[in-house]
Amino acid sequence: QVQLVESGGGLVQAGGSLRLSCAASGSDFSGNDMGWYRQAPGKQRELVATITRRSRTNYADSVKGRFAISRDYAKNMVYLQMNSLKLEDTAVYYCNVGVYSGGSFVPYDYWGQGTQVTVSS
Repeated sequence: QVQLVESGGGLVQAGGSLRLSCAASGSDFSGNDMGWYRQAPGKQRELVATITRRSRTNYADSVKGRFAISRDYAKNMVYLQMNSLKLEDTAVYYCNVGVYSGGSFVPYDYWGQGTQVTVSS
């Protein structure tokens, strides 16, 4: 049974940093692409960053230059380093396994509980 457990969220002041972690279990995901999503209140879930099985990364324009996704293949872990946080980064953050198809990241239906990130002024 696949499980994704996100952690590392919290309350941080604008301009601060957080590092999110995602522990994936139930399978070996070293051959999969991985991604981080976020969902703010009243908004749709949006893709924030992805990392392919070959460690190629991609970012949403809103976080480019501030966030960095990485992974540890041996530990089945994915990380999201978030710097220069803004109020609009407040959301629940989720990781997921997926695959790039036709140039787009398509997530599998393995959603975890997410981790809350709140940025205050």
